[in-house]
Amino acid sequence: MVMFWLAVLAISILLYVLLDGFDLGVGILFGITSGEARRRAMVSAVAPIWDGNETWLVSAGVVLWGAFPLAYATLISAFYLPVLLMLAGLILRGVAFEFRSKTARMRWIWDAAFAGGSFAAAFMQGLMVGALVEGLPMLGARYVGGASGWLSPFSVLCGVGLCLGYALLGACWLVRKCEADVRDASYRFIPYLSVALLAFLATVFGYALAEDLPVMTRWLDRPSLFVFPIAGALAAITLATSVRLRQDALPFPMVALIFVAAFGTLAISFWPYMIPFAVTIDEAAAPHASLAFMFWGAGLFVFPLMLLYTAINYFVFRGKISSTAEHY
Repeated sequence: MVMFWLAVLAISILLYVLLDGFDLGVGILFGITSGEARRRAMVSAVAPIWDGNETWLVSAGVVLWGAFPLAYATLISAFYLPVLLMLAGLILRGVAFEFRSKTARMRWIWDAAFAGGSFAAAFMQGLMVGALVEGLPMLGARYVGGASGWLSPFSVLCGVGLCLGYALLGACWLVRKCEADVRDASYRFIPYLSVALLAFLATVFGYALAEDLPVMTRWLDRPSLFVFPIAGALAAITLATSVRLRQDALPFPMVALIFVAAFGTLAISFWPYMIPFAVTIDEAAAPHASLAFMFWGAGLFVFPLMLLYTAINYFVFRGKISSTAEHY
């Protein structure tokens, strides 16, 4: 049961990062795009699916709360402010999605809310991941870092890095879904975002070496971990080739593969800890009776149904979109 719910949690987080990641990235790029026709096309590229994408964040939160309550309590205590700001950003962009089409004179406010909410949500997610990699101030299983124990130059750097990664994912999604000006502009973004992301990864690696972070020791002690960076490097080479040849369908899965490689590297680096390097998976898990009770409802029916409707949604709304004067 513990391993089952750990797998459900990992899949939920990964699907959230990939799916909501690209529409957060589109929101970030939205803020630096001019012209109502282009912006309308960008909104239309994510409008049919963005609500479903955010469901995976709810899934991850519920699984963490129900199956790993100690980890949930500790992480929420540590990241109370970042989680609050992340949720505020997600709410703001959701409201802006609906309101921008209902007004013309004040549309700039909702456009700014859409872009700002997307950036805030992405930045806070990266900041929390960076704090986990660097290590939270812990005393046993208890967080002792106060209101800002998660804040450091490294965590801020990771926040910026995830915004770059999401923007790259969003640009590749726009290449896949859009035509004409929006696709061409997205192709121009991809090289700059790729170079910026590569510089971020090099900086993070250098920081980890200089500060002798615990996760660095694990990378060196487990050579098998380098399978993931190698897979990411091959995906990056394929990405560069597909952009040069203007193969619209290929950039998005290649950037998604880079994210999967990064996720796999972190997951195995942290193993067997749920909160590095303080609380193990077994320590964080709920009693077997609770895990089994959840299995017969959420595990057997809800989670498979979520996977099914997500697949159907993407199948129904496959193909290119076109910008129209109508509401999305």
